[in-house]
Amino acid sequence: MKLQWKPQPGAVWKLLNQYKYVLLVIAAGILLLLWPTGDGRREPDGGAQAEAREDFDLEALEEKLSRTLSQVEGAGQVTVTLTVKSGMEQVLASDRTTSVTDRGSSVEEETVLVNSGGSQEAVLLSRNYPTFQGALVVCQGGDSAEIRLLLTQAVSSLTGLGADRVTVCKGAG
Repeated sequence: MKLQWKPQPGAVWKLLNQYKYVLLVIAAGILLLLWPTGDGRREPDGGAQAEAREDFDLEALEEKLSRTLSQVEGAGQVTVTLTVKSGMEQVLASDRTTSVTDRGSSVEEETVLVNSGGSQEAVLLSRNYPTFQGALVVCQGGDSAEIRLLLTQAVSSLTGLGADRVTVCKGAG
């Protein structure tokens, strides 16, 4: 006995209508998987460009803050000085070996290196940026309580310092 399939008129449309929401979700998922991400530019792995962008320059930050705060109406010319608790720190991956002998124990620690384009580079686990300790803002409009408050709030929000760590003074001129 041979089974034969006979298509019924409208069976396909009935099936599509029955599972239309499931098919819609599947189509949306496929569309999201195919959606391009990023701008198509890729940086070389571990390149100098990425490190240059990650470097911390305190003087450049002070200059940028000074220029930005000078734009506040009534502040006038602004100079910002920041102090930091500690410098920038890079945490490298290390391999620790502990040896126990009759005389005691010893610990050897070696930095993990990877081959990259014919040279060896240390594996960077994290980069800890400096923590700010305080800020001094000197400006022409520093005698106004409103300007002092605005500049204190601005420096606090940009550096993460509390208002008690930011001092705004009136400058000469």
